[in-house]
Amino acid sequence: MGKRVLVALGGNAILQSGQRGTFAEQLENVRITARQIVRMLQEGHEIVVTHGNGPQVGAILIRHELGSAKVPAMPMDVCGGESQGFIGYMFCQSLHNEMAKAGLVGHDPVCVVTQVEVDPADPAFANPAKPVGPFYTEEQAKARAAATGEHWIEDSGRGWRRVVPSPDPKRIVEAGAVVKLIEAGCVVVASGGGGIPVMRLEDGQLKGVEAVIDKDLAGERLAQAVGADVFMVLTDVPQVALDFRTPQERWLGEVSASEMERYQSEGHFRAGSMGPKVAAALRFVRNGGERAVIACLDEALEALEGRAGTRIVRD
Repeated sequence: MGKRVLVALGGNAILQSGQRGTFAEQLENVRITARQIVRMLQEGHEIVVTHGNGPQVGAILIRHELGSAKVPAMPMDVCGGESQGFIGYMFCQSLHNEMAKAGLVGHDPVCVVTQVEVDPADPAFANPAKPVGPFYTEEQAKARAAATGEHWIEDSGRGWRRVVPSPDPKRIVEAGAVVKLIEAGCVVVASGGGGIPVMRLEDGQLKGVEAVIDKDLAGERLAQAVGADVFMVLTDVPQVALDFRTPQERWLGEVSASEMERYQSEGHFRAGSMGPKVAAALRFVRNGGERAVIACLDEALEALEGRAGTRIVRD
């Protein structure tokens, strides 16, 4: 039987290392992804897509900064919405075209610009740590901080960057609409870049906040909200590794959640790399998901069928 699968893609799968970031380059990368998704649809699976937006929203922030002398720069939540729109457009067009080539009908691709609710009391708001946007000199950064109240740090000897909170996602605001679209047969692209972070005010109104939500953790929250059987993270390595890039490197196939938690506690997965992916995968399985898969993009169907990637299963 087909599975309901949440497919999470990194922003670097859309804009790859060494590329300039032209629309044509990014569209071609998305087309490659779309072909993999069509393969899964042909096998009878229901697919929901989420994606990263790190390189894309970084470029949007730079454009806003450079143009701010002529038009007002937009806040982080608006920039996130912009990235969801143009990446969603690329996915919907590419999926439409690849489905047409394959003779596949009845799976209309739809992009939902998605808000993700966060807790105003999340400790991340007291400790902004996620670098965003362009680099500045120390003098420029301190002047900005004094004028706006923004938080800035020196980033690895490369200059000064603004940092914003990265709160834990609590709820997908548009989850009900996404479920209805899935049930209608659509392939839904949602919660791109971790979604637009919003807070719920005392009167029930939503308000955007200057923050960045981890896309894998938001993807896991979306997977739970839509009742996905499988949470699949597609990246640029074939499997999760222990002692990565050392002589003792070991690749993981199928592992239990308890085994993976032990490896996690031993410090095998770095915070800026595999760490969030493993954390999201474990959260999905511990929250009742059938299994989580971490695999490379060009082996998506094989990983879904248990023939590739790292598969994390219940104990």
